[in-house]
Amino acid sequence: MIKKAQKEDLEKILELQYLAYQSEAELFGNMYIPPLKQTIEELHEKFQKGTVLKALDDQDVIIGSVRAYQENGTVFIGKLMVYPKMQKNGIGTRLLLEIENEYPNQRYELFTSTKSISNIRLYEKLGYKIFKEEAVSQDLQFVYLQKC
Repeated sequence: MIKKAQKEDLEKILELQYLAYQSEAELFGNMYIPPLKQTIEELHEKFQKGTVLKALDDQDVIIGSVRAYQENGTVFIGKLMVYPKMQKNGIGTRLLLEIENEYPNQRYELFTSTKSISNIRLYEKLGYKIFKEEAVSQDLQFVYLQKC
């Protein structure tokens, strides 16, 4: 089940984020990537700015989440995450489609690292196209995807 997150869900979502982004950090051999350093205060700011969705299991435990906000005609989607043991079950796909439904008929943009092949594959399967790559550091390069 996917619902809009409430303010009281944010601590659990941040805990999930810390867990879900471990695999991303391992790709780079760097446990100090931004998603692992985000604070609850920063998450509250994001919550005020846009929409945060949560995916729940049958015991109402948060097992996935995604965020988005709209600016200048584009919906920026970020922090799509699923509890590691629940990945590859379509939860991420449902979250992404549902956040698009929250902002219908828009241009959508998101990014991931070039090393996150499974993320890129998911986004392309859902109609996203790569439009830009950007080197953030010697070890980190982002790929930006859009769907119009």
